[in-house]
Amino acid sequence: MANSKKEKSAIEKAGEDLLDFAITRKDIKWLMANLPEEADINRSKVEYELQILKIISVGWSISFYLENSSQKNQLTALYWQAVFQFSKSLSETTELMIGQDINYFQVLRDRLDMYVSALAKKTDAPEPAVVIGPEFARTCGNADDTFTLMTGSRLFIATTGGVKEYLETIKLR
Repeated sequence: MANSKKEKSAIEKAGEDLLDFAITRKDIKWLMANLPEEADINRSKVEYELQILKIISVGWSISFYLENSSQKNQLTALYWQAVFQFSKSLSETTELMIGQDINYFQVLRDRLDMYVSALAKKTDAPEPAVVIGPEFARTCGNADDTFTLMTGSRLFIATTGGVKEYLETIKLR
């Protein structure tokens, strides 16, 4: 019984750690600072969409890398519950600041559905980032902007790699 309690605590900690990773903006700020000036895109929109992409990439990675793990469902649920609470708080704060109701969790769900749908349509893609990058650029308003496409792909690759490494480190993979 002591092992079960210890394992649950480890999974709860993993859910919290992964949320912290998902909302950390250091990599997003770096990507924005390195997005070339000639990128034909609304930079505020790119930054906003990068944060969304990072949050959903962490959730996607949990399911992907723990596909055959007995702990997948528990960690996935803990992560998305934490994202829901974070989103709720962000939505409430935004409403107080601008007087407009924004359901940030619904925005995340819609984007996740969009990216998953795009991946399902391109089953022959050599890797998911090949699909995610163009979808990201399209969502940002210019599907033809290579710089934005690459920015989205880079974040997706770095985020999924970070989750994989973390899961391996805590021996959940």
